[in-house]
Formats: sequence, structure tokens, C-alpha cells
Amino acid sequence: MRLSADWMVGADDRILEYLSEEGPATPSAMAKDDRMRFSRTHINQRCIKLADYGFLVNLGNGVYQITEQGEKYLAEELDAETVEKLNGEGEGTASA
Repeated sequence: MRLSADWMVGADDRILEYLSEEGPATPSAMAKDDRMRFSRTHINQRCIKLADYGFLVNLGNGVYQITEQGEKYLAEELDAETVEKLNGEGEGTASA
């Protein structure tokens, strides 16, 4: 069972799963996929939030890629509640 954080919403798991399976993509491309039942605007907002916590990285031009930390969350190897918000660049870190 994945352990999500209080700041996470249902769309977050779908976004992470999509990027894990399909590779880097834009919120527009994700919104066009039948598996994603969220608007481009909502997906974009959630990608920004997921990047804030190091689950995604913005590659530029609105293209997002899942990080190792995001993959660990999907694999149930990381409790998202232990992840701290990033203040700068790089991946978020899990606290002990």
C-alpha cells in the first residue's frame, strides 16, 4: 500500500504512474490520454506540487519526468509523509 502525504490528491498517483510508464510528458499530453480524467490545468498544478517535493523534475518547456524518489513512492518503498518540500533545485529528501 502506498503511503501518501496530506498534501497529495488522487491525481498525483495517476500522474506518477503515467510518467513512469510513458516517460517524460507535458500536462497537455497527459490530459489527452484516456487514463487521465483530469484537466490540463489541474494536471499542471499537481505536476508543480509533485516537483516541489522531488517526485517530478521539470525538464523545461513544461515537460515533466518522474524522479527516483517518485519511482520509490510508486514501488511502496517511500512514505510520502516523510518527504520535505524543496527550497531549491534537486530532489527532495526523506527525513528520518
